[in-house]
Amino acid sequence: MRSRDPRADERRRGKPPGAAEGMITVTRPRILVVGAGFAGVGCVRRLERKLSPDEAEITLVTPSSYQLYLPLLPQVASGVLTPQSIAVSLRRSRKYRTRIIPGGAIGVDLAAKVCVVRTITDKIVNEPYDYIVLAPGSITRTFDIPGLTDHAYGMKTLAEAAYLRDHVISQLDLADASQDPDERAARLQFVVVGGGYAGTETAACLQMLTHNAVKRYPRLDPSLIRWHLIDIAPRLMPELGEKLGDDAQKILRKRGIEISLGVSIAKAGPEEVTFTDGRVIPTRTLIWTAGVVASPLIGTLGAETVRGRLAVTAEMNLPGHDGVFALGDAAAVPDVAKDEEGAVCPPTAQHAMRQGKVVADNVIAALRDQPLRPYKHKDLGLVVDLGGRDAVSKPIGIELKGLPAMAVARGYHWSALRTNVAKTRVMTNWLLNAVAGDDFVRTGFLSRSPAKLKDFEFVHAYLTPEQVRAQVGEKGGAQGASG
Repeated sequence: MRSRDPRADERRRGKPPGAAEGMITVTRPRILVVGAGFAGVGCVRRLERKLSPDEAEITLVTPSSYQLYLPLLPQVASGVLTPQSIAVSLRRSRKYRTRIIPGGAIGVDLAAKVCVVRTITDKIVNEPYDYIVLAPGSITRTFDIPGLTDHAYGMKTLAEAAYLRDHVISQLDLADASQDPDERAARLQFVVVGGGYAGTETAACLQMLTHNAVKRYPRLDPSLIRWHLIDIAPRLMPELGEKLGDDAQKILRKRGIEISLGVSIAKAGPEEVTFTDGRVIPTRTLIWTAGVVASPLIGTLGAETVRGRLAVTAEMNLPGHDGVFALGDAAAVPDVAKDEEGAVCPPTAQHAMRQGKVVADNVIAALRDQPLRPYKHKDLGLVVDLGGRDAVSKPIGIELKGLPAMAVARGYHWSALRTNVAKTRVMTNWLLNAVAGDDFVRTGFLSRSPAKLKDFEFVHAYLTPEQVRAQVGEKGGAQGASG
């Protein structure tokens, strides 16, 4: 596939744009990857393996120089795993040569081929590219609910998981010390909104943490600890099917988790939450996991979207824009493995990891004027770890629960970890927890800083398409920064 941009063709021939005839300057094509999730890291690693150093310059835009294994985040929140065990450094690879810009992409000018980046020091940088891979992931989906972003906790980042663990344990400490029975009861009530995988696993793992921890608090009545899991949908995790979904509900209810379906939040306050069915729950803990939406970066492109995700071809390139690729949670990649018209791949790790490799191959093919190949993958199934020996799984259509399901769930997660160091750390944590049980230490992480939804999502940092054009026009195609 040949670029429609003559400047890119000149660069491939070793001639910079506008260079005089007879002047030869070797300029490597610039490949810019946005996002260090499963999709972005998978792409970068494959590019490093398959491209020679003089064939292209690879740059990665990410706030943190590690890949987070997001499916195991609830186990970090519950203390089963340490934060380092699921945060894999991007600099461990011996073939590492990618330049990392520590920041987040806040706008893309497709016409000028420039990505606008806000660094972690709040400087604005214009980063030019010849090929761009957009894998910015997703953010927590919120609604216009009074008090939600001010009072709810999220579960999308490592910092949020670590903070939430400290917060939950601190509620036990404060309840134990309180002389006020109303305050004590409120601190021992916990509300989780979202009956998908993230919400269900978060409620299950944290409920097990409080169940085990309360044994160390002889002044607390264990019956006062109440966990609420609510969702506006009619059933938990509908993708599992009716039978496994019911099995999961039975497991959670047996543990004492109160499940309310067809219900959401009407209002959130610092000391209580109002449900849409009129119930008012006194609580200091509201955890919001009600789905995700594509990164706001996609809205800066001015391109066609499908339910907020960038509309791309099966080859994961943006129609009408050579050298622009998108994948993962932020892209509506056609699911050609299904016979349904208009089907797109779900935003899951198994698709993102595989899409990253295919996109890397397609970027290389575009560089070498070779044909692109479509992405096709048949879903391998679903796994849900409910903590302890409880789990439900559906690998390749086979329904499992209990110990077999737990073995499949943990086996899948363990095998999907990218490095042997990460696998060793996770396995060691699991074995230590099985032998020694939970610990209930508060680390004091972010104890002086707020950690609510509004403090982690940064949704107001993104530019409008007009602001992107103004920023790029002001700085031009060259790299620049402003405070």
